[in-house]
Amino acid sequence: MSKLSGKVAVVTGASKGIGAEIAQALAKEGASVVVNYASSREGADKVVAAITAAGGKAVAVQGDVSKKSDAGNLIDKAISSFGRLDILVNNSGVYEFAGIDDITESHFHRLFDINVLGTLLVIQAASPHLGEGGSIINISSVVSRVTPAHSAVYTGTKGAIDAITSSLAKELGPRQIRVNAINPGLIKTEGTQTASVIGSEMEQGVIAQTPLGRTGTVQDIAPLAVFLGSDDSRWLTGETLIASGGLR
Repeated sequence: MSKLSGKVAVVTGASKGIGAEIAQALAKEGASVVVNYASSREGADKVVAAITAAGGKAVAVQGDVSKKSDAGNLIDKAISSFGRLDILVNNSGVYEFAGIDDITESHFHRLFDINVLGTLLVIQAASPHLGEGGSIINISSVVSRVTPAHSAVYTGTKGAIDAITSSLAKELGPRQIRVNAINPGLIKTEGTQTASVIGSEMEQGVIAQTPLGRTGTVQDIAPLAVFLGSDDSRWLTGETLIASGGLR
């Protein structure tokens, strides 16, 4: 039997990148998956098509996680589509670097509304439906540890996610709901390629500081989500798994 047979998962921001890979990995292990997207219906449909072509079950649901009504609708669609909820992966997020002189109110609120408020709103909507053995997986970042220059706001959002993970693990633990985070290092995705990070001096600098000597891939991260969603991690909660090739 597959590790996640009979389970239902919601993955936010799953139309591309890490979220898309996690959605497909969860489905491969037997979970029915709700593929959330903010704007790329085409990307979400491709993820759903890949899952169903492989014999899995998935639906795409649009929603802006920073809006309470959208977060609630996302979870409602999961319940109406598959009847239950076992795994929540909070992957929705945006990044934009800015030096202290360039930080604006709109920059701050955009990053904190999606990365932090969005995570809280989806957990708030999901937690009443998560039963014993439920697993919440927050996608954070190694930047909360390495704190690069010109990233105060983005790093602040990921530091908040780490703190939220630890706090909610204590709050939801008595209900036997686990809350953990995955903190990737630099990952090759559509986003980092579009932002011209891949192939840049910045990437080379990160690789030079990474003991395993390369940029990460989405395939490096997805198995960790499978692990945290499965009973293999039943004794882990409040943890941050730094998946950065050794970069600290």
